[in-house]
Amino acid sequence: MADINSDGQCSVYWPSTARQVQAKALAPRLDTLAGKTIALLWGYLFRGDEAYGVIETALKEQYPGVKFISWEAFGSIHGNDEHRVVATLPARLRELGADAVLTAMGC
Repeated sequence: MADINSDGQCSVYWPSTARQVQAKALAPRLDTLAGKTIALLWGYLFRGDEAYGVIETALKEQYPGVKFISWEAFGSIHGNDEHRVVATLPARLRELGADAVLTAMGC
């Protein structure tokens, strides 16, 4: 949005607010997926269930001993129950022994 004042000067107004959330450092990356347990999260949209089958097969070929926790163990991360699912996610991941998380929409 711009405004021209009586001196012919243009004032510009930025239509957004100041940043509300500060960036956080990312968790350290795993050096390998071999022998690790990966939690699969999904929003029950598109074809994530099919995509995860393909992804699991490929990762098992590349990383010996990799294990997966099915998306079914968590519930949908998108939809009517998403607030509860996401709020309980950290505790659930620890409880199930997840080393990493893979989230996908599967289109």
